[in-house]
Amino acid sequence: MKKIAVIFPGVGYTKDRPLLYYSGKLAAKHGYELRFMDFSGIDWTKDKLKDRDFLLATLKHCLDITKKALADTKITPDDRAVFISKSIGTVVATAYEKEYSVNAVQLCFSPLEMIGEFVEEEGAVLFCADTDPFADYDSVSKIAKEKDLEMHTIKGGNHSLETGDIFTDIANLADMMKCVEDHFAE
Repeated sequence: MKKIAVIFPGVGYTKDRPLLYYSGKLAAKHGYELRFMDFSGIDWTKDKLKDRDFLLATLKHCLDITKKALADTKITPDDRAVFISKSIGTVVATAYEKEYSVNAVQLCFSPLEMIGEFVEEEGAVLFCADTDPFADYDSVSKIAKEKDLEMHTIKGGNHSLETGDIFTDIANLADMMKCVEDHFAE
């Protein structure tokens, strides 16, 4: 059995930003092989995160990148896979899992509503902000409830799950990373 963690960034939120950086460090600490998707080079603005046509085109493009990047990584049912994702990456990670029937733990930061089309019942842990201007909190909450997904809310947070208060953000990050680590230690 191999242990693999795949990082699916947002279009503007790279693997070097706190949520993905520290999640990757935790994965490595627990003996996971890390794979990083790179979705750079996409012509986008944050306003396009509300444009379904843009999201569908971006999803297709990012899925193609993911398929090529993971072509040599055969994830079998006996393997332990964790997909760590942010924003559009949450849609890509859940769509990839569904298409390839990979049984992965999904850790989704700032999921977009489109995730509901791909995520399976009890198939993800969601970290959401209740004031995210790019992901409708009520819609994501409804998806979480309907699909029995574990959901953690950052009160007053934005799309980066930050509140603007440094010490609150550091405490929230620590709480999220404790939850993330629980899923590596299983």
